[in-house]
Amino acid sequence: MIKHLVLLRFTDAADAARRAAIAVDFASLRERIALVRDLEWGPNASPEGLDKGFTHVFVLGFANAADRDAYLPHPEHLAFVERLKPWLADVLVVDYACST
Repeated sequence: MIKHLVLLRFTDAADAARRAAIAVDFASLRERIALVRDLEWGPNASPEGLDKGFTHVFVLGFANAADRDAYLPHPEHLAFVERLKPWLADVLVVDYACST
C-alpha cells in the first residue's frame, strides 16, 4: 500500500468556515475517486508548535503506486486542486510505502 500524505497551510483570507469546507471537499474525493482506498484527515492537534503553519493533514491510501499515479491527474483531483488554490499558502506532500 502507498500512503499519500498532504499537509495544507492556508492563506490568511481562509477563515475557519472556508478551511472546514475545503477539508470536507478534500475528504469527499474518497467517494468520487475509486482509486482512493482510504482517506483520513484532521486539523493539527500537536502541542509541540512545530507545524510551521500547516493546519490540516490528509492521508490517502492507494493499493499501489500505479493507482496513486492515476489519481494525480484524475479530473476530480485536478478540479479540487483548482478550488483549493485561491486559499492555499503552501502544501507539503510526502508519499511512502507502508511497512505494515
